[in-house]
Order: sequence, then structure tokens, then C-alpha cells
Amino acid sequence: MSKIETTRFDAADYLGSAEDAAAYLDAYLEDGSLAELRAALDTVARSRGMSDLAQKTGLTRAGLYKSLGKRGNPSLETIQTILHAMGMRLAIEPVESEEKREYA
Repeated sequence: MSKIETTRFDAADYLGSAEDAAAYLDAYLEDGSLAELRAALDTVARSRGMSDLAQKTGLTRAGLYKSLGKRGNPSLETIQTILHAMGMRLAIEPVESEEKREYA
């Protein structure tokens, strides 16, 4: 019996369009932890090319890898800068209708 060769899955290989990347990040914003969101942002950044992204953001490649790496903790400003360079932005929307919301 021959061995089956496998390769490591990398979602960055499948995020070809801005819409795909936005939907990917939005899913993590909705259901993921902050660590998972950071990892998803890293995946999208790698799909766009870290060198190109570094040039567009004014950050260094090393700085991007550090901020978006497993031990990274990017500031909101860094996240906004990265998203802007990728042609995206954060958006806020209500989770429930105002009628159901109880105010103190």
C-alpha cells in the first residue's frame, strides 16, 4: 500500500477576492475570540502579501509579523491601518433591535 501525501491547509491560499477576505474576517468578528480574529487577520494579510502590505501601511514586515503572530497583540490603530491598506474597514451594527434592548 502506498503512502498518501498530504499538504498543510492554509486558508490564505483561498482568499482571492476582497469579498472573500471580508467575509472571512467578518465570520471571526462575529463568532471568534480576539486571538482567533488576530489569526484571521494574519491569514488575510499573508494572502495579500506581507511585503506589499508593509509598504502600504508604513509598517515593517517584521512589525507586521510580530503584531499578527501567535503572541501578537495589535492595537486598534494597527488593525485599522492594516484593514485600510487592504481596502477594508471595521463596522459596528446592533446585535438586537432597540425595542428589545433594556436600558439602565
